[in-house]
Amino acid sequence: MDAARQASLHVAGHDTEFAEFRRAAASGRLHHAWLLTGPEGIGKAPLAFRMARFLLNAEDATSPVARQVTVGSHPDLLAIGRSFDEKRQKFRNEIVADEIRPINAFMHRTAAEGGWRVVIIDTAESMNRNAANALLKVLEEPPSRAILILTCATPGMLLPTIRSRVRSLPVGPLSEADVRAVLSRVASETSPDELTRVVPLSQGSPGRAMALLADTGGVIDAVAHEAVQGMTMARMLDVADAIGRSETGFGLFFTLLGSALVQASRNAVAPGLKRSVRMAEAWDQVATIRRQTEHFNLDKQEAIIEALSVAGDAGVGP
Repeated sequence: MDAARQASLHVAGHDTEFAEFRRAAASGRLHHAWLLTGPEGIGKAPLAFRMARFLLNAEDATSPVARQVTVGSHPDLLAIGRSFDEKRQKFRNEIVADEIRPINAFMHRTAAEGGWRVVIIDTAESMNRNAANALLKVLEEPPSRAILILTCATPGMLLPTIRSRVRSLPVGPLSEADVRAVLSRVASETSPDELTRVVPLSQGSPGRAMALLADTGGVIDAVAHEAVQGMTMARMLDVADAIGRSETGFGLFFTLLGSALVQASRNAVAPGLKRSVRMAEAWDQVATIRRQTEHFNLDKQEAIIEALSVAGDAGVGP
């Protein structure tokens, strides 16, 4: 979450959402738990850290307290997300109970700076059942002057009892101008032609824009859209072989295939409503295939073939 900490000093967009949070704080009735929802990659984590900076008086980038937030040493801020597996050199798929349990003691202790204690849980949908139950205990008896800020792309994966105890704050996509501003800061070496290619395709998500930039020339994105139109088995085997041998291709492929399915679902209008529903169901299946493959270390090429088949069936059905 280091990038999100840094980005929170100059969040692009989301001014409406931040203003709603500030109004709630000014009213003196700030809810003890907030759930930031919205698609992956639109900047929910930087917004969460911006909210934390506001409560901790750490918005001035030159101040010592702001630098503490940036480097992760502020005593009144606890940030939790999927941890990095040094052995496998990738982020773990789950947030486990042992990572959630310290929250209770943290929130009940006296704030070192005499103000708020803030906990951020990024990708809260990654919590396994035990972790979610541990968080629920914290939500049931919230202390004063302590706040939880959760980010989540798929709130339906959270326990209903958690959703009922948080205030939801939907976070919308960014404008193309804001996406371009983010890319100019985090990918300043990008050529103007590449920016022109990816910004309109980003769907308001800097994260998706970065994925598109990683897909040089849009090769994998083109494959993802081709998959929705249906592929022969021979073509699927060729695609799976090419992508499966790439070190970063697997995750990028699933990201772009998911986006292609979302786009196809949004483009479907009556009398194509059934197609839209199929696309939504296919998106869920594809996400499950990726999650299970990464979690259980399954064969990636077989997973790619299965995902291609699911997308094709959704796209060419009646």
